[in-house]
Amino acid sequence: QVELVESGGGLVQSGGSLRLSCVASGIGFSNYNIGWSRQAPGDEREMVARISVDGTVMYLNSVKGRFTISRDNAKNMVYLQMNRLVPEDTAVYYCKATYRGTDSTYWGQGTQVTVSS
Repeated sequence: QVELVESGGGLVQSGGSLRLSCVASGIGFSNYNIGWSRQAPGDEREMVARISVDGTVMYLNSVKGRFTISRDNAKNMVYLQMNRLVPEDTAVYYCKATYRGTDSTYWGQGTQVTVSS
């Protein structure tokens, strides 16, 4: 059974920081490209950051320089360090795992991030 579990969300003031974590079970984690997406009320889900099997990273333009994605294959975990948060970062953040070279994707249940002004 595949499971992705996010943690680390919460309420933070503008300018603050949060670190999101996602632990995966039931998959060969090192063979999966891992990403963080977010969805605010009324908006479509958007990719925030992605780290590939080979460690290549990609970021949404609006979070470049503020967010950092990393992974620990030994622990089946991926992290999203979020600094200098702004109210526009408020959303539910989802962890996503996609098997390399395929569209086979698993999603976590999400963790709420709320940034107050």
